[in-house]
Parts: sequence; C-alpha cells; structure tokens
Amino acid sequence: MGAGKTKRMPRAVREQQMLDAAVHVFGQRGYMAASMDEIAELAGVSKPLVYLYLNSKDDLFSACVRREARALTEAVRAGVRPGLPADGQLWSGLRAFFTHTARHPDAWQVLHVHARTHGERFAAEVAVMREDIVAFVTQLIAAAARDAHRDPHLPEGEVAGLAEALVGAAESLADWAGATEGVTAKQAAATLMNFAWAGLGDLMTGRPWSPPEDSEGEHEPEPEGGPESVRVAQAG
Repeated sequence: MGAGKTKRMPRAVREQQMLDAAVHVFGQRGYMAASMDEIAELAGVSKPLVYLYLNSKDDLFSACVRREARALTEAVRAGVRPGLPADGQLWSGLRAFFTHTARHPDAWQVLHVHARTHGERFAAEVAVMREDIVAFVTQLIAAAARDAHRDPHLPEGEVAGLAEALVGAAESLADWAGATEGVTAKQAAATLMNFAWAGLGDLMTGRPWSPPEDSEGEHEPEPEGGPESVRVAQAG
C-alpha cells in the first residue's frame, strides 16, 4: 500500500537532517553522554542508517563540528559591511557573531565547549575556525588603521594581538549572553563595542594608550631566590 507512494528523500537532505539532530543532542548532552539511538530517533531514521551515512560517532561529531564552524565563519564574514567606517564594520561583524550564536545555541556549545574538551582531533578543527576568524578581524583592524592614518602605523604583531583579544572577549560574552536571560544579540554586541571601541577608536586615530614610565624604585620582580641565585646560576 504505501510502498509505491513513499517519496525517497535525497541523501544530502537526509544527511543534513541527521546532522541537525546530532548537533542538538551533542550540544545538550556533550559527546560522551550523547546516544546514537537518541540522534537516530530525533532524525526520524534508523541507527544503522546513521552509521551507513556517517560511519561512526566520532565521524558524526566531526561532521557536526566542521559544518557549524563553517556556518559561524560565513555568518561573520557575510555580516560585515565593507562600505562602512571602521566602527560600523566592527559593529556589523559583532552583531552577526552574536546573532548566529544566539540562534544556534547547541552549535555554539558543540564548538566552544564540547569540541575543545573531547579530544585533540576536534579541538584542532575548532582552532582552524578560530584562526580564520582572528585573521579576518586582524584584516579589519589593519585596514581601519590604514584608513585612519593613511599609512600602516600599527605593528603587525600589535594588530594580531588586538584581534586575538577581541575574539576571545566575544567568545566569553557569547557564553554570558547565552546563560543570561533577556540579553539580546544587539545588547551583547553593544556591550563589547563599549568595552573595546573606546580604546580601538583612539588607536585608529593615532592616540594609543602608553604605560607610565617606571618610577624610581619600581623594578620588574626578581626571579625566585633573589639576585644572588641569579648570579650563582649564571656562574654555573
């Protein structure tokens, strides 16, 4: 009776359905507690079919990490509007980041928590995604500095450090926003802009903060054991 009326779902569509279910279960339970039976049931397929399509639990988790890493990176890149001034570009990129993590909380848990703590293979895949985002933010900051100064005054290492700090702050704030009721993506992005742009804005216009000169009597802390231990070690 139903055999002739059953419409076969294309493999690519079925596989995405399985990945959707897996991201939800992995995000909610973590890798170790996630059950392939639960993933198959949520996807509406048999467990053997999940194994047929995605080979193993490790391969399924890896496919989830790769898909969600790509989706987050693409969302941030697509969110930045190149025609805007530097603060507008950063604002649009941050809104895209926080909007994506808010709309896909299970995917963010997979990327930011479970993949980093389950094993080196998965942590390495997330590290590649993070490096891509940091490189993109580095380009934004460097381009903004060039536009502001009409020549690249900021050292390459300093720009890279600023990008690392900004991405790290965004990751922590995404965790906080996800755990704090009522915080919207726009509010999270505004919080980070208020935190970061006061300093970055001055930097863009050639007014960087400088540490105070060391006052008389203020020295770097000596190694454990004091100066005598250093002399003994050097003599040895």
